[in-house]
Amino acid sequence: MGFSPSTALRAAAAVLLVLGAAACDQGGTGDEAVQLKFFFWGGDKRIELTEKVLDLYHRRHPEISFSVAAQPNSGYFDTLATRIDAGDAPDLFQIDDNYLTEFAQRDYLLDLGAYVADDRIDLTQVSNGLVRYGRVDGEQVGVAAAENTAALVYDKTLLGRLGVDAPTNGMDYPRYLRWAEQVSRKSAGAVAGTTDASGDYKAFWLWLRSQGKEFYAGSALGFTEADATAWFTLWKDARDQGITPPAAVTHEANVGDVTKQPVVTGKAATSFMWSNQLPEMQTRTENELGIVSYPGTESAAWARASMYWSGYRETPHADAVAGVIDFLINDPEAAEILGTERGLAPNLQNRRALEVSLTDPIMKASIAYTNEMSTRYGSAPLPPPKGHGAIRAALVKAAEAAQTGTLTPALAATQFVTEANAALT
Repeated sequence: MGFSPSTALRAAAAVLLVLGAAACDQGGTGDEAVQLKFFFWGGDKRIELTEKVLDLYHRRHPEISFSVAAQPNSGYFDTLATRIDAGDAPDLFQIDDNYLTEFAQRDYLLDLGAYVADDRIDLTQVSNGLVRYGRVDGEQVGVAAAENTAALVYDKTLLGRLGVDAPTNGMDYPRYLRWAEQVSRKSAGAVAGTTDASGDYKAFWLWLRSQGKEFYAGSALGFTEADATAWFTLWKDARDQGITPPAAVTHEANVGDVTKQPVVTGKAATSFMWSNQLPEMQTRTENELGIVSYPGTESAAWARASMYWSGYRETPHADAVAGVIDFLINDPEAAEILGTERGLAPNLQNRRALEVSLTDPIMKASIAYTNEMSTRYGSAPLPPPKGHGAIRAALVKAAEAAQTGTLTPALAATQFVTEANAALT
């Protein structure tokens, strides 16, 4: 998503508001004043909520102020790495599993293990799987800011109009594609039954796990070229049946922009998304949306951090960073402010309280789905290794070559595996 002028202005306003409060309140506390550089990605709503929650922390701890910067996800990790290398590292920042291992192995990330061990960062109300998913090489380098899981978002209104039953949890791919064929046929081809998910890394990963395999085996690929060929062939067959949108529509969706997802634009009955994206997607369409698990075994899913809070390894304010992280994870008022914008609250007590207090049926549906899936999760894999971002891009590149017919599924698989192995080394 582009960084609109309004977003830029709101990011600047966040800095001024928090720093202004610090200037007014700091004097006379008797405590050493600390200003933490805080960096995250997000749009207007995330900036607004983050600003509010940091202001709350400052009011309770006047000796702690924040210098806040925000930008869109696109280019965020390049900016973060550049700032660190240039000696302008933020003390506390947002990161996700695409780069957690890479940044940890560059010695960028603060080991929070000692703070977790003595409950200065209290994770007793966070599921064990979610806690483990923030560890790299034995160090707790990330604490889940929120939880989400993969979710198939579908158009309830469209299905009702066509007289097609909703998809269900646990459908295998043959059954799912037969279901999608009904949508395409009953709409006379006006709406595709399914998004083409061949370039979606999380769909490929869960498809592999449904077969007892993994995307990664340590720092190597956990699948073969034959597996990738089978995956691309599955989707070629779906395209040949006319149950996916044209390649140009799929290309728009592959960028990840919620506004371009076929279930939002009315070009397909489903989109392969994350559970926390349902509320935002609902605001983009007048049709009612629903949510079920991806095709395949439900236990292929796991407790996933939608993003983490991490600190810079060389920060001079490690104790202050840990205190803010504990607040963001555990404070009930902070949880109420942040809501579900980043995903579901990692603290289960806060999540239950939020679920009761919410009135938005779509947000409640998102929480209910993730809670339901949490009873069926399989074990969490290790966070992806260094090179994962490049491998995701290589998957999209190979899938789009197959979607346009430039490469056969077998040749697309060869290209993908070759580029993925290069990224890992």
